[in-house]
Amino acid sequence: MDEKRIQQVLEIEKQAQEIHNAALAEAANIPLQAEKEAQQILEKARLEAEEESRKILANARAEEECARIMAEAEADIQRTEAIAHSNIDRAISYVLNKVAGRE
Repeated sequence: MDEKRIQQVLEIEKQAQEIHNAALAEAANIPLQAEKEAQQILEKARLEAEEESRKILANARAEEECARIMAEAEADIQRTEAIAHSNIDRAISYVLNKVAGRE
């Protein structure tokens, strides 16, 4: 009977050692896995930041383009108004001359 009990104890110790070894191996892998996950998180954050940066730049460029177009339109309006005022002055002079019989 004692031989059987000794065998059981030896088997239990063997299993305990295997469990211990597996736990040590898993513990050794935890920092590696954590590092890998951290790198993945950093890469994802970097990609998201780059995408956000591209969107902000595109938006800024669009705003700059809108401002440029608005400035050009304002300049065109001012030129057109100047021409219109000049034409009105000439038209008034023409009409007054016609009414006065000068032409």
